[in-house]
Amino acid sequence: MNWFYLALVTVACWGLYGIFLHQGQVAMADKELGRYKAFLFVGIAYFLTAVLAPLVILLMSKNMNWAMPPKGMWISLFAGILGAIGAFFVLLAMASGAKSGMNPAVVAISVMSIIFAGAPIVNAIVGIAMHPPKGGFSAIPIPFILGILLAALGGFMVTKFKPGSAPTPPQKARASVLER
Repeated sequence: MNWFYLALVTVACWGLYGIFLHQGQVAMADKELGRYKAFLFVGIAYFLTAVLAPLVILLMSKNMNWAMPPKGMWISLFAGILGAIGAFFVLLAMASGAKSGMNPAVVAISVMSIIFAGAPIVNAIVGIAMHPPKGGFSAIPIPFILGILLAALGGFMVTKFKPGSAPTPPQKARASVLER
């Protein structure tokens, strides 16, 4: 069951990712370029976590074989590029939602709900296409198909029926409250 608990850590991290990414973008206090500044620090975090940590582990390994097949390197590099492009488009989607007048907190909920409902669907469909089950596509169990449909429905429902945020008090009212 270790794989399950490790996956739950990823769920927690990625579930918080969008919220904190958006807060970082807003905290940059730059409406035009704040998202790119935030993404720069995401890149630094990726470097620290995805380059230095495995490098230390590999260097500490007694049986390390530094041979890396080109196919494995290119596929892994492509996977990293897909992840980075996805992270970049999270920022663009959030910025676009905020520009359209959506509340920033609601933008983060909506964008991440669509991503986290849609990504498993893409993963399941591509995985099945790359490695079809024994017996072909007709052997795909109905509960698997229902799971994909429910994931899509869940993402839609969370986005469509998200709770509204409390109205923001007008500027003058906020200033007078702070003066007291």
